[in-house]
Amino acid sequence: MKSNHFIFLYFLIGLLTLALGYLLVEREEKQRQSPNRQPIIQESPNQIIPRVKIFDLPDKPEFAGEEVPKDIPDVYERYEREIYVNAYWESNMLLMMKRAGKFFPYIEKTLTENGIPEDFKYVALAESGLLNIASPAGAEGFWQFMAGTAKEYGLEVNREIDERYHFEKSTLAACKYLRWAYGKFGNWTSVAASYNMGVSGITKRKNAQMSQNYYDLFLNEETSRYLFRILAFKAIFEHPGEYGFVLQRSDIYALPPLKEIVVKESIPDLAKWAIDQKSNYKEIKIYNPWLRNTRLTIRKGQSYTIKIPV
Repeated sequence: MKSNHFIFLYFLIGLLTLALGYLLVEREEKQRQSPNRQPIIQESPNQIIPRVKIFDLPDKPEFAGEEVPKDIPDVYERYEREIYVNAYWESNMLLMMKRAGKFFPYIEKTLTENGIPEDFKYVALAESGLLNIASPAGAEGFWQFMAGTAKEYGLEVNREIDERYHFEKSTLAACKYLRWAYGKFGNWTSVAASYNMGVSGITKRKNAQMSQNYYDLFLNEETSRYLFRILAFKAIFEHPGEYGFVLQRSDIYALPPLKEIVVKESIPDLAKWAIDQKSNYKEIKIYNPWLRNTRLTIRKGQSYTIKIPV
């Protein structure tokens, strides 16, 4: 009898377990099919507070005075993609906005003096984010020059000195390239694209595809996105509030007052030299990143200008 009771009890437990499982599955299925389930597109969006905002693209976007044909569907999507990618990478965008306070004034002035549209300041953002970085391919500095190209445009590159990291000199070198490229293409949109792919690269694509318009070319992923990243930076920088960025003047970084010291003799130890100037090695490296060694060798007739905080 006792054995039969246990068998019957186990049978009841198993039956109840199956019934409970069936009820749970049926309940989940009903919830999945329920018309009250929240859709992706809200019928009444004002009922919720959106975490992600839909932005309006600029009505008549342009780069360096040249129209962006956003009525072409793929152009619209590519432009919109870069707006969202960069507007919602908040930390990166915010820091670039703050960092631009240190460098944009000189870049804008230099571009204007060399007859280049001010929009090209956003090329430096696209290239480096205004940081002295090195790419896997070997391009370095704010303007991402390769060593050979840097030398072609008058920058010194060796074991002790790399003027790709010299902010003022590399900006002037970039202006020389941009003017030369404009002479080849006759329009600034192609010039900007060539800064990523090279003049020969863009020219080959134009000839092969029998089109002279950047927006009509089928290009690799990087160059295809390149100009639209620049356009996104321009839109966000010119109208930051529309994209959720509110900065006060006090939030923007600025360079400290710097004094220039012309050096005509070799410096065997930059750290000791910095102390003698009532500065330190860290400040020498921060404000003169083109000094790539712990010493500076100066040949007869040469001189270099080193900046230190006042």
